Amino acid sequence: MIEQYVCDLQETDETQVAVVGGKGAHLGGLSRIEGIHVPGGFCVTTNAFRRIMAQAPSLDDRLDELSRLNPNDREEVRALSARIRRTIEGITIPDDIAQAITRELARLGEDAACAVRSSATAEDLPTASFAGQQDTYLNVVGPAAILRDIRQCWASLFTERAVTYRRRNGIDDRAVHMAVVVQRMVFPHAAGVLFTADPVTGNRKVATVDAGFGLGEALVSGLVNPDVFTVRHDRVVARTIAAKQRAVHALPAGGTREEAIDPRQQEQPALTDAQVVRLVKLGRRIESHFGRPQDIEWCLVDDDFHIVQSRPITTLFPIPEAGDQENHVYVSVGHQQMMTDPMKSLGFSMWQLTAMVPMHEAGGRLFVDVTRRLASPASRAGLLDVLGKGDPLVRDALETVLDRDDFVPSLPDGGPGAPPTGRGPAPIVNPPENPIETDPAIVTELIERSRESIAALERDIRTKTGPALFDFLLEAFEEHKRVLGDPLSMQAIMAGMEATWWLNDMLQEWLGEKNAADTLTLSAPANITSEMGLALLDVADVIRPYPEVVAFLQGVEDEGFLDGMAKLAGGSEAREAIEGYLDLYGMRCVAEIDITRPRWHERPSTLVPVILDNVRNFEPGAAGRRFEQGRQKALKKEQDVLSRLRTLPDGDRKADETKRMIDRVRTFIGYREYPKYGIISRYFVYKQALMEEARRLVRANVLPEQEDVFHLTFQELHEVVRSNRADHRLIEQRKDAFRAYQALTPPRVLTSDGEAVTGAYRRDDVPAGALIGLPVSVGTIEGRARVILDMGEADLEAGDILVTTFTDPSWSPLFVGIAGLVTEVGGLMTHGAVIAREYGLPAVVGVEQATRLIRDGQRIRVHGTDGYIEILP
Repeated sequence: MIEQYVCDLQETDETQVAVVGGKGAHLGGLSRIEGIHVPGGFCVTTNAFRRIMAQAPSLDDRLDELSRLNPNDREEVRALSARIRRTIEGITIPDDIAQAITRELARLGEDAACAVRSSATAEDLPTASFAGQQDTYLNVVGPAAILRDIRQCWASLFTERAVTYRRRNGIDDRAVHMAVVVQRMVFPHAAGVLFTADPVTGNRKVATVDAGFGLGEALVSGLVNPDVFTVRHDRVVARTIAAKQRAVHALPAGGTREEAIDPRQQEQPALTDAQVVRLVKLGRRIESHFGRPQDIEWCLVDDDFHIVQSRPITTLFPIPEAGDQENHVYVSVGHQQMMTDPMKSLGFSMWQLTAMVPMHEAGGRLFVDVTRRLASPASRAGLLDVLGKGDPLVRDALETVLDRDDFVPSLPDGGPGAPPTGRGPAPIVNPPENPIETDPAIVTELIERSRESIAALERDIRTKTGPALFDFLLEAFEEHKRVLGDPLSMQAIMAGMEATWWLNDMLQEWLGEKNAADTLTLSAPANITSEMGLALLDVADVIRPYPEVVAFLQGVEDEGFLDGMAKLAGGSEAREAIEGYLDLYGMRCVAEIDITRPRWHERPSTLVPVILDNVRNFEPGAAGRRFEQGRQKALKKEQDVLSRLRTLPDGDRKADETKRMIDRVRTFIGYREYPKYGIISRYFVYKQALMEEARRLVRANVLPEQEDVFHLTFQELHEVVRSNRADHRLIEQRKDAFRAYQALTPPRVLTSDGEAVTGAYRRDDVPAGALIGLPVSVGTIEGRARVILDMGEADLEAGDILVTTFTDPSWSPLFVGIAGLVTEVGGLMTHGAVIAREYGLPAVVGVEQATRLIRDGQRIRVHGTDGYIEILP
C-alpha cells in the first residue's frame, strides 16, 4: 500500500482528522461551504509524521519517560520535551516525502509566500481546541524554508505547553499525530477573530468580532488591543475602537515585521459596521455547517473576507435541549445539592428518575426549568423569595434576566405557583401557621418509616437480576419518590426552616441580633449528618490507645487495609469500630448524588486521613463533650434572648412567641438532614444491584470494564442487559465528553440563549478587598486557610479554616476539626450551612472563586455574621 504524504486541502473534510489533523480537516470542510473563501493549499499528512518518528528509535524511550513524569513537575516536563523536539528537528526528511511536498509547492508557485501551520489530530476538537499550543510560521518563501518549518511544526507537538494541555485533557502523547497545513499566504488590510457566540457570557445569539490592522498575529500576541464589535440580530449593538499603534506586516523576502501605524489611522476602525455584519453572517453559515459555535480567524483582502481557521468554542457551557424555540430559564440543581461537579450518564439519569420535578441535563449537570414560574407574577415572588433565601446570587441572576425586555413572557396570575424546591416564603411578622404539632414523636415516626422502606427495598431486591431487576427498580423509584414526597415529611422540614427564618427576622427586628437562630440550633437532636461527624470522633477514641494501629493507618495505600489490621495489637477493636461506622454511614461519599461515585464502603481509605486527624487533634470523649457544649450554649442563648425580650414593650407576648419558635426549630431542624440520608441509603442499594449486572456483562464479554456502565443512562443500561449488546463507540464518546465537562464551571442560572448568568451580591458595607459571600453561621474567626478540593487529601490542624468548592454531608467528619468554613457554593439551608451552625463554626458560603482567590496556608478572617472574608497580611 502506497502511503499518502500530501493531499490538497479541497480533498479533505471533517471526517479526515486522523490524516490531516483538526486544523486541516476544518479548513477542508470550510472550503466546501458555498461563499466561504479559504486560501488554497495542501496538507502534509500524519503518515509523514509517523514515518519521521519511526526514524528515531530513541523517541520511543523518551515518550515512555514522558508518560511517567508527574505533570506538575514542570522542570522535568520542560527538559524532556525540549530533548524530544531537538531529536525531531534533527531528522532528515526522506527524499520521497520532500519530493511530494515540493511538487505541491510547484502548483502554488515555487516562490509563492506560504503559511506553514501545525495541525494535530487532537486539535480543534469539540472538547479541546488546543488553540495556540503548536506552531505557525507566516510568509515563508521557498522550498528549503518551508521544509524547515514543516519539521518545526512536527517538533512543536512536544512543546511544554502542548504536553501539559494534553495531560489536563486526558490525552495520551502517543495517541496524537501531527499533520502540517501549507497555504498560500494572504496579505490583509485587516485581520482578527470572530466568535459566533459571546465567549464570556455564552450567549449564542450574540457574536463578537475582534479586529486590527495587518496580520492577525498582532492581536494574538497581545501587541495591540483590538477593535471589538458586538453583533445581535444582524446589527452592531456595541463597539469599542482601540488606538492601534502597531501592526504586523509581511516582508517581501519572507517573514514578518512589526511596524508603527500612521497616527492618523490609529483610531480608525479596522472594519466598517457593514463589513462586521457581513462577516458575522459568514460566521453563522460556518457555525451551521459545523453544528456548534465557532472561533473563526479571518483576513480582509480588498473587501473580501478569507477564512484561515475555524474551531469549536470549547469553553461554552452546553444548553439543555428544550425541543422548542421558546425562551427558557434554568436554575442549577447542583448549586442546591452542593455538588457542582459533572455527573456521569448513569448518575444524572438516576437522579432524574428519582427527582420530584423534571430535570434537564447539560454539561453533565442538571437544571430545573423555572420559566413558567417566573412568567406568572403570583408564583414569581414566591420563587424569588425562596431561592434568594437559599442563595442570593441565584435570585440576583434571575432578576437580571427578568429585567431584560420580553425574555420571560408575562403570564396572567393563577399560573403554576409552587416553587420547584417545594419551599414556601418566610413569614415576616407573625409566627407561621402550624400544620403539625411541635412533637419530637413526629420525627421519630418519620425516621422509622424511612428505615422500614429501605429494609423492604434491601429484602425485595435480592432476588432480582437481568431485565427483571430494571422493572423492579422502576417500581422502587416510585416508592422512593413517595417517601421523599411524604406530606408529613415535607411539613416537618418546612417547620424547621420556617421557624429558623422567623427567629432570624424577628430577633433582628426586636433585639438587633443577626442570625440568632445559628446559636439557638446548636446540638439540635436527630441530625444524622452532624451525628456522622461526631461518630468518627468515637472511632478515633477506639484507635488512639494503639500506636501500632495508628502507625499502620499512616501507611494505608489500598482498600484491603481493614484485613491487614487484624494481627496488630488493638487491630480487631479498630476494625470493628470502622466497620460499625461504615454500617451506618458507608453509603456516603463526596458528590454522593452521583450514584457512580465510590462510596465509603467501596473506598474506606477515604476516611483514614480524617480518622488520623481526629486521633491527633482531640482528646478522648470529644464527641460527647462537643455535643453537650453546643446544647448548653444554645440553652444559654435561649435564656438570654427571652429575658431581653421581656423587657421590651409587649415583651411577654414576644417572648412567648419566640419560645414556641425555639422549641419548634429544635424539634424539626435536625430532621432536615434525614431525607438526604434516606435517598443516599437507597442509592447504595440500587448501586450494588446494578454493579452485579455490570460484573455479569464483563463476564459475558459484553463490556470490557464494570465502570463502563457509568457512561450509559439507566435506560441504555437496561437495553444492554436485555440484548447483551453494547455500543462501545458511544461509551468512549461519553468518556471524552465527561472529561471535557470537568473543565467547565456550571452557572447558577442558564438561559436557552446559552447565557450563563452569575448574579452579584451588590453590597457596599464590606471592607475594600474583602471577598463577599452569604453569612450562614455566626461568629468571627481568624486562622490558617486550608484549601482542600479532595476530602481524602485533608491534613488539618486545630484552628484551621476549611476553604473548598462545596461541601455535601460527606464532608461533615472534617467539620469537627476545623474553626471555620468558606465555600464557593451554598445557601442558607444547604447541608454545609446546617452543619456549620450545628457545630458552631463561623461560615460564609457562595464566595465566588474562593479556592482561587485564597491561597492554601494564608491567614484569613471569616466574618460569619456579616458574610465576608478578609485576607490577612
